[in-house]
Amino acid sequence: MTGAADRVGLETPLRKLVGDKTARALADHLDLHTAGDLLYHFPRRYDERGQHTDIRSLVVGEQVTVLAQVRRTVVRPMRQRRGNLLEVTVGDDSGGLLTLTFFGNQAWRERDLRPGRWGLFAGKVTEFRGRRQLNGPEYVLLADGPVGGEGDAGPEAAGDAPAGAVGPVTGDEIEEFAGALIPVYPAAAAVPTWVIARCVRVVLDTVTLPEDPLPATVRASRDLVGLATALRDIHRPASREELYRARRRLKWDEAFAVQLTLAQRKRRAAAWPARPRPRRDDGLLAAFDARLPYELTAGQRAVGEEIAADLAAAHPMHRLLQGEVGSGKTVCALRAMLQVVDAGGQAALLAPTEVLAAQHYRGMLDLLGPLGRRGELDGDLHGTRLALVTGSLGAAARRRALESVATGEAGIVVGTHALLYEGVDFADLGLVVVDEQHRFGVEQRDALRAKAGQPPHVLVMTATPIPRTVAMTVYGDLEVSTLSQLPRGRSPIASHVVPATEKPAYLDRAWRRLREEVAAGHQAYVVCPRIGDQAATAEEVGGTGVSGEPGGDARRPPLAVTEVAPLLADGPLHGLRIGVLHGRLPADEKDAVMRSFAAGELDVLVATTVIEVGVDVPNATMMVVLDADRFGVSQLHQLRGRVGRGSAPGLCLLVTEAVEGTPARERLDAVASTTDGFRLAELDLEQRREGDVLGAAQSGRRSHLRLLSLLRDAELIRDARAEAIALIEEDPELTRHPALAASVATLVDADRAGYLEKG
Repeated sequence: MTGAADRVGLETPLRKLVGDKTARALADHLDLHTAGDLLYHFPRRYDERGQHTDIRSLVVGEQVTVLAQVRRTVVRPMRQRRGNLLEVTVGDDSGGLLTLTFFGNQAWRERDLRPGRWGLFAGKVTEFRGRRQLNGPEYVLLADGPVGGEGDAGPEAAGDAPAGAVGPVTGDEIEEFAGALIPVYPAAAAVPTWVIARCVRVVLDTVTLPEDPLPATVRASRDLVGLATALRDIHRPASREELYRARRRLKWDEAFAVQLTLAQRKRRAAAWPARPRPRRDDGLLAAFDARLPYELTAGQRAVGEEIAADLAAAHPMHRLLQGEVGSGKTVCALRAMLQVVDAGGQAALLAPTEVLAAQHYRGMLDLLGPLGRRGELDGDLHGTRLALVTGSLGAAARRRALESVATGEAGIVVGTHALLYEGVDFADLGLVVVDEQHRFGVEQRDALRAKAGQPPHVLVMTATPIPRTVAMTVYGDLEVSTLSQLPRGRSPIASHVVPATEKPAYLDRAWRRLREEVAAGHQAYVVCPRIGDQAATAEEVGGTGVSGEPGGDARRPPLAVTEVAPLLADGPLHGLRIGVLHGRLPADEKDAVMRSFAAGELDVLVATTVIEVGVDVPNATMMVVLDADRFGVSQLHQLRGRVGRGSAPGLCLLVTEAVEGTPARERLDAVASTTDGFRLAELDLEQRREGDVLGAAQSGRRSHLRLLSLLRDAELIRDARAEAIALIEEDPELTRHPALAASVATLVDADRAGYLEKG
């Protein structure tokens, strides 16, 4: 009789099931260690014989697996060395053809790869004389006879045979390819997809799958198949219908786990005590509104009411304020801060850079006027004081700032991460405003919150518009306010792609256009992806020359501020006043450069993305982004928002070497085609890996969030959210559903739960 110790479960190490060598390969190359890891390593796609594989779309340099049929084989002698070269042409019904090349005398391979046979072929795409090819690819032939390949004879043979071993594969060993749908897994050169498929078959045939953790009532009401059925059918589906139902159940598990986690966090936050900060009709906020030189938009007024109600409550506000660049988020935040000061508390604004912190500080001082200079000769006796706390403050200035914070004299404190340091103490911290929240870790925000006696109210802001399903999934434990209306007086921004490789004259015209803007009394930005004087990363290869000439060497690093600025000064922008701004400059130098640019003492600012947020120079009307394909969609949208902030229209030119039809060029064309940040956010989501949005990169441990698409699965996410909220209302800690709690902990571990709190 088999004992409990012999039971094979999801936690069983793979080495006990597929052999040491195969298990090492799976662990080293794919980070798969247990039976559960492997079963949650889902196929990337499913091929069918005769199905369109689109061989013509293969990208040179990619590691690919294609399903194709052998069309012809040719053996010819090699010119440079002894032996023969076997060339095998494979294709599919789409008309695309791919050449496989094998070196050496291998007559047995010619017999295997006879015309008419179907197989999976894996290797790196190269190009020779205009033809796409795979050199010495790994392959497995499908069920109509013996199969050849390099080390492809089942899990044990594939992993544990000597390197280069070849053996026929027949009968049961190709069972995983017997169905109409052939799974193709995320693989590695050392672990091709068919090795993974065979290992999955071994695990499925031996593992005891756990009891279904999803409550039966939820399964029935949402028409979901059981977990065991879903795990079997996603790897070995007999039909598209079975596959659809398996994927739907596993997507539900992912969405439900995230929504349960968010519902629990939201419920716990609502139970914390917080000091109410109700609005006063005769305080600083009322005086500020009376002196504003413009009328608030309807959106700003509505958001102000939402925030005011939250601040007056006895539990902490936890709200996300999103809005387009220039939509007036800062004014909304300042009004919230003044409400807290009116109620006897302090408010802190945390900014990601010293440039942005200084910009916020100066901007708030200007808006408040005498109301922000209490204690000074021209200050209002009923006003407050502002303090700026950054890492570059001198000793005396820092001492004065910290004293005003500790005594409560400074009602509003603006700073960078320097606010988090020991020695920065508040008298009564009532509100924390986090600008550009995605730049701060959970621990940093928690450190600032910990400086309050009771949990403070929290308002996080972002200028990156967020599609509804992203907000629902990633920011679901916050209330979300949206500013979609731009203030009056904002000018339109025209955007164009400058294809420097295809049309070098266009870049020359761009520089002439910039000179015309300066001649008309305006200013311009030139943005580069790198600072310079340092080695480029592996991702920083290729790019565009300032002159518009192709770089030639594909490994050339992207353009850098310190290299571009002198080239422009000596070349197309000769005679203009050019300044340089990047993150490695000393803080006082950065501040001096920004002041000079804002004062009109510089014509052109050559900068990195340090200007991405918060920089407000209404006279700047033009931006040239070099190597624009190196930036993300939301980043380009943020950068573009630095121009057109005054009465004159803005112009943004996206310079690239990316050729027409490539994903990079399509991304830039999309950015140029619209200024609708919400449409661009959806485009960004379509082009990025879903795991990035769900925080996979932020989690140090393995996650099983694999299938959920925030765009395609919006309805499923909404349904999972409703079920999660209802279940948490009945059973807040899932004590009556221990199997579900364990499943949630696997899918959304502690690190990821912290990441999801970012909202």
